[in-house]
Amino acid sequence: MRNLELDKADYVCWQKLLHDHGWAVGHWPIEHGGRGWSVAERYIFDEETALAGAPWLTPFGIVYAGPVIYSFGTEDQKARYLPGIRSSDTWWCQGYSEPGAGSDLASLSTRAERHNNEYVVNGQKIWTTMAHFADMMFALVRTATGTRPQEGISFLLIDMKSPGITIKPIVSIEMRRHLNEVFFEDVHVPLHNLIGAEGQGWKYAKFLLNNERLLSADVGRAKRRLNQLKRLTSQILERGIPLAQDTMWQRKIAELDVRMMGLEAVCLEMLAATQPDKEPGPSVSILKIMGSELGQAITCASVEAISRDGLCFAPGTDPAAVACNEFYESEHPGIIRDQLLERSSSIYGGANEIQRDIIARTVLGL
Repeated sequence: MRNLELDKADYVCWQKLLHDHGWAVGHWPIEHGGRGWSVAERYIFDEETALAGAPWLTPFGIVYAGPVIYSFGTEDQKARYLPGIRSSDTWWCQGYSEPGAGSDLASLSTRAERHNNEYVVNGQKIWTTMAHFADMMFALVRTATGTRPQEGISFLLIDMKSPGITIKPIVSIEMRRHLNEVFFEDVHVPLHNLIGAEGQGWKYAKFLLNNERLLSADVGRAKRRLNQLKRLTSQILERGIPLAQDTMWQRKIAELDVRMMGLEAVCLEMLAATQPDKEPGPSVSILKIMGSELGQAITCASVEAISRDGLCFAPGTDPAAVACNEFYESEHPGIIRDQLLERSSSIYGGANEIQRDIIARTVLGL
């Protein structure tokens, strides 16, 4: 709940504790080492851990790569990779976006040319979260041209220790290193690291992206941040009166409460309609938009509230910064950092403008 910076060891420690109780991959099928949780059980687990302020359950192996591998991979791939994902002994990253292919992912240009029993990969990925920690990457690569863009894409598993891989940091707006550029120069990848059929990577990518967008509502985190904002407005004074007693702030909090209830209602409705072994579908784009925009609204309101006493960028690391406001020292460090980082939530996983296009075409039929 102190919102402190964590490193890889902290995340791994947390995920191993969950693994010891069978909870790290509780949503996986029993035959693949999970507990076979229903979507409702998974929702409850995710919400409760977020409300408790637990560390982020890094999704790249557990939520993204793992389900793709057990759904579309070979028996050898399942035996080779799933145990390390379950135990967090293998750390994964996601090789999707490129300098010229973000929300328009089908325009990616990183190539994988087949030579006998291996692929040779050349190109670049960008905005790759935690690549500097990763042992493996699941990546979309172009294996054919001259067809529809989506039909020439394949899904490869790449060992990040392979010769020819260079990782360069990207320091994000909140002054942290969690993003990276990844360069591939004649990187050799065994043929047995291809998931499914060559040229069918777009199918597996859509499966993964729907899972990503289903999580992007992040109801538990939004609730925790909204509760934090309510505490702030009850503690911070303006002209000797708590902000919570100001009619403007009462209206602002009420509007956020209504949006929070709306997000939760839509999320629960979609979960209730979800069928086993069926992709969530394009309607998850609604959750992506609602969740990201609500998160931005809450963090912006929090920064507005604390601005009465001056703004500290990262309290908790600088004693002088901590001293600038007594509330930061207890439970509210990093509010500005969170607000800056939250700006990206309407971009990653497919920009909200793209999500609105998806809704218009596939849900509304426009």
